[in-house]
Amino acid sequence: MKSYQDKVSTYSELYNKTNKKYNSISLLRLLSIFLLLFFMFYYIKTNEILYVIFAVLSFAGFIILMRIHSRLSFQKLLSETLLKINQNEISFLKREKTPFENGAEFIDFHHPYAYDLDIFGEHSLFQSLNRTASYIGKKTLADLLLHNLPEDAILENQEAVNELKNKVDWRQEFQALAIISEDSKASYEAIKHWTAFKNNTLPKVLIALSIILPTLFFGTLAAYFITSKTILLSYLTYIFIANLVVLGRSIKRIQSEIAKADNIDKIIKQYSLLLEKIEKESFQSKKLIHLQEQLVFKNAKASVHLKQLSELFSRMDTISNFVTATLFNGTFLFNLHVLRALLKWKENYASEINNWISIIGEIEALNSLANLAYNNSVFVFPEINSEYKIEFKNLSHPLLNPATRIGNDTNFHPLSFVILTGSNMSGKSTFLRSLGINMVLGGIGSVVCASEAKIHPLPVLVSMRLSDSLSDSESYFFAEIKRLKQIMDALENQPAFVLLDEILRGTNSDDKRNGTIEVVKKIISKKAVGAIATHDIEVCLTTNEYPEILTNQCFEVEIQNNELHFDYKLRNGICKNKSATFLMQKMGVI
Repeated sequence: MKSYQDKVSTYSELYNKTNKKYNSISLLRLLSIFLLLFFMFYYIKTNEILYVIFAVLSFAGFIILMRIHSRLSFQKLLSETLLKINQNEISFLKREKTPFENGAEFIDFHHPYAYDLDIFGEHSLFQSLNRTASYIGKKTLADLLLHNLPEDAILENQEAVNELKNKVDWRQEFQALAIISEDSKASYEAIKHWTAFKNNTLPKVLIALSIILPTLFFGTLAAYFITSKTILLSYLTYIFIANLVVLGRSIKRIQSEIAKADNIDKIIKQYSLLLEKIEKESFQSKKLIHLQEQLVFKNAKASVHLKQLSELFSRMDTISNFVTATLFNGTFLFNLHVLRALLKWKENYASEINNWISIIGEIEALNSLANLAYNNSVFVFPEINSEYKIEFKNLSHPLLNPATRIGNDTNFHPLSFVILTGSNMSGKSTFLRSLGINMVLGGIGSVVCASEAKIHPLPVLVSMRLSDSLSDSESYFFAEIKRLKQIMDALENQPAFVLLDEILRGTNSDDKRNGTIEVVKKIISKKAVGAIATHDIEVCLTTNEYPEILTNQCFEVEIQNNELHFDYKLRNGICKNKSATFLMQKMGVI
């Protein structure tokens, strides 16, 4: 946390200095305008050429100050954003608030584990991890959390995350640029819409007129200045009108090309800055180098291509200004020439733009995982194997308070499936979620909340928290049966890591017990690895039939000084103590 506090001090000071410069330049800019008007007034009054020179110098100063003002405005916004980033990290580590998007739009009740493990939503894994600011970054991180990766991709991600972990300044500057972009799903889809719109040709007659008419206009204008013949002014008017008629015939084509493209020039400009940030950094890991190499196309960097596109869209914005559009297009068909340049750009580079933007998303997702590793120096990268060895030392849930969380050692080799017992509130569900969350993290190349870890990356299948679906007229029990069917079908294709929490709660005790035993037998027959939590002691006796596969573990509760005491430590064996009767007596229920 100290590093973030130091950065808060640094960026606060930088912001204040930049703000003072910004305000000073604003005053000088106003002064230059005043001086321009002052010198022009005295030129008109005295006809002294010296005042014209001073007026020109004042105008030149105004232009220079405008550029400095624009640069300082960006620096001010950047330092303010970096300050906010570090303040947010401090608030998050102090557990005061979680000021990050929670990805609620990605919640999928039918996903094999996302809803059960609280991957998305308030106080979710996604919200804790998320340091993305662009739509594609948020989507890439969400997709990463929803799918397990092959072993080589996991190892590449581990290497990249480990490298990015200590590039704190670079990560934060990248995040700040993404935040400043104010990217959204609408802008992302507008760019996709534009690249997908394939009508890239203009009629040859239109192209010819876009060259001939402006040439005629400026040729006639030059002839007028040379000859001073007033008849040429009439010709100029006719050509001016002809240019506007040609533009009018092209206006629908222009509007279709820039449809849904409001502020798209600013978004693309920020994309180019993000890509430039990637291009200029020195990377060592295989994945980051590979992503960087994809940002060179046709002997130029992707950031350069996107800056060109941003400028073209910015120029095309003049079509919405009546006075400017009339003047520029009446003289030299400005917007038609910009349209031709846009279509040429699309023809040359549109095939790559989606890949360039996706690389921004990849970097943002990796930065989020690197930030988790940086904030939690005790977390480790798991050793990856292909021998079904899954083992954790000091395993806990990454979202629990590090000052109070209690870790447990567990392994799934050679015994591959655990029957877990314990009273309510003893820690069973938290332990199952810890297993699931860390398997998900380990399976995408992230650090995990453990002091040591070995995993065989497996699909994660969970039935822990279902709900009645009133819209589907579906009961809790039927929803649970469907989830179990989903798990069994998945196990037909390949082994998986399965977590079940007190299944079949919607039926009577005998049916529940017998059904649970049969589910356990079916799952282990499919070579599944994992755990099931249950209150039925008879389910634990199944270990006698499969001693080489099943094992019993438990969380105990003790009564100390007439109070329930939970130590949340995992033990071997079957739970012996019960808390429900004691708790109800203590609270006067019975």
